[in-house]
Amino acid sequence: MLGTDFRLGSPVWLDLGSPDTTSAVGFYGSVFGWTFTDLGPDAGGYGFFQVDGKTVAALGPLTEEGAGSAWMIHFRADDIQATVSAVRSGGGKIRMEPMDVMGEGWLAQATDPQGAEFAIWQPGKTAGLGRVSEENTLVWAELHAPDPAAAITFYNGVFGWRSQDMETPGMTYRVLSLKDGDQQQTSFGGIAPMGDGAGGGVEKPRWVPYFNVADVDAVVSAASRNGGSVLMPAADVPDVGRIAWVADPSGAVFALLKPDPQM
Repeated sequence: MLGTDFRLGSPVWLDLGSPDTTSAVGFYGSVFGWTFTDLGPDAGGYGFFQVDGKTVAALGPLTEEGAGSAWMIHFRADDIQATVSAVRSGGGKIRMEPMDVMGEGWLAQATDPQGAEFAIWQPGKTAGLGRVSEENTLVWAELHAPDPAAAITFYNGVFGWRSQDMETPGMTYRVLSLKDGDQQQTSFGGIAPMGDGAGGGVEKPRWVPYFNVADVDAVVSAASRNGGSVLMPAADVPDVGRIAWVADPSGAVFALLKPDPQM
C-alpha cells in the first residue's frame, strides 16, 4: 500500500483538472468531507483538498487546450530531466517540459505510448501528499491499458517498476511495486487490461486513482446524490476488497476501495 516515504516511482501527488472548480469543491466536500484551501491569484486558481489540515489531493482549472476533466497522478523522479529522456526513449510523449513550480519542485506532464496521461514530480520543498492510505485518501493507482505487457516494459524503463501477476476472474492483473525493497511492501498500484468491466466498457487508456473509504456503498450513494454517475456498481473482489467506479459531475473518473483487512 501507499505510504508517504516517497521514493523513485512512488505516486506522490494527485490533482484534478476541472472546468468548474467551485462545483468540484462542493462535490468532493460532500462525498469525502474534504475541505479546500485556495492558494490565491498567483497560483492561477490552484488549491489543496485537505483532511485535518493535511493535503490529500489538489484542484485547479483545466490548462491544456481540448482537455477534459480528469484526475492526474504524479510519480516521483529523482532526476526529472533523465526521467523525461526515458519517457521519450520508451516511445512516450512529453506534453509539458519540466518547469520549476515556485521552488516546491519540478513538474513535467507526459503521455505513455498507449495514450495514458501522467505527471512527473521531482521534489523541492514539497515531497508529496500529506496523507495516503487512510480513510478518504489515495490508496491505489491503477492503469488500464490495451497491452499491459508493453506498459510494464515502458514504465520499468522510466521508473524501474517491478510487476507480479495476480490471477483474477476473467483476467490477469499485474501488481506494480517500486524498484527496490520487498515487492509486496512496496506495491502501490496495478495494471488491468481494458475491457468491458471497470468503467462500464467506455474506457480509454488512463490512470485511475482509488480512494480508501469505510463504506463503498454509502460513498457511491453520496456521489449520485451530488450529481456524480456510477460507472461500476459496488462489488466484492476476493482478496482485494469492495470496489466501485464513479465519475464526478464533470466526468472525472475515480474509484473507491474498502480494502480487505488482510491486504
